[in-house]
Amino acid sequence: MTSREGGERLLVVDDEDTVRELLSATLRFAGFQVASAATGAEAVAAATGEPPDLLLLDVMLPDMDGFEVVRRLGRQVPVLFLTARDRREDKITGLSLGADDYVTKPFALEELIARIRAILRRTTGRRTGALTAGPLALDVEGHQVTRAGRPVRVSPTEFQLLRYLMENAGLVVSKAQILDGVWRYDFGGDAGIVDTYISYLRRKVDTGEPRLIHTVHGVGYVLREPRR
Repeated sequence: MTSREGGERLLVVDDEDTVRELLSATLRFAGFQVASAATGAEAVAAATGEPPDLLLLDVMLPDMDGFEVVRRLGRQVPVLFLTARDRREDKITGLSLGADDYVTKPFALEELIARIRAILRRTTGRRTGALTAGPLALDVEGHQVTRAGRPVRVSPTEFQLLRYLMENAGLVVSKAQILDGVWRYDFGGDAGIVDTYISYLRRKVDTGEPRLIHTVHGVGYVLREPRR
């Protein structure tokens, strides 16, 4: 992939010219560097030569499907499947192969961009060991939280909850998603535990302005960075 100084590098893979061109133009306007490919072989070659920060990959390609592309690349490149294949089995296959997200067509461009940025925050956090959102900073490896440079003491569960919210900053996540992301499948109790720990977390890391953790009634919670 050819790169230039600027935002993260994305590789868009779709065999439909109109979809590929529209998506590429939209993502460039959003500040990303974008290259594209129309086949699985082109995607493997481009991602192997100069790995992108994120691969946006259709499942249905003319030479090999997107699942095979991921198998050939292994887990070295973050992947977001973007496809009309909306069967539950396909989604499970994609995520089981190590994809970071699976979005079905049609999709809202604003949501797609938010999901892309959430993945990039997660993958960047894994590389640097740090996540930030406004005045909040979370040191993944050091297991420390600071707000405006001041240490904040949190429990292990509060730390994992804050990490999940920061990794998905800008996305509204439901209680079920939080239970799965933080407690995994080991917790079989009431989803009200999410409300309880959100309350604990707010009292420790969200007492001043700007407020970062917001309730979306009837849906879930979102950690939203302050507008610049």
